[in-house]
Amino acid sequence: MHRVWMLFDPRRVLVANAAFLFVLALFIHFVLLSSGKYNWLDGEAMAAASHMEALPAERK
Repeated sequence: MHRVWMLFDPRRVLVANAAFLFVLALFIHFVLLSSGKYNWLDGEAMAAASHMEALPAERK
């Protein structure tokens, strides 16, 4: 394994890996925000959950 790190600079590999993962996370979040089902900022999902009622005060 040390021969791999002799070919590549570990700092550059780690920075490139972190940058790639950050861009991938942004891409996944924007894809989810563009869908209707998983858009948590639109507010429609919150309105759909507003019809839910709390448990009744007395339970038999």
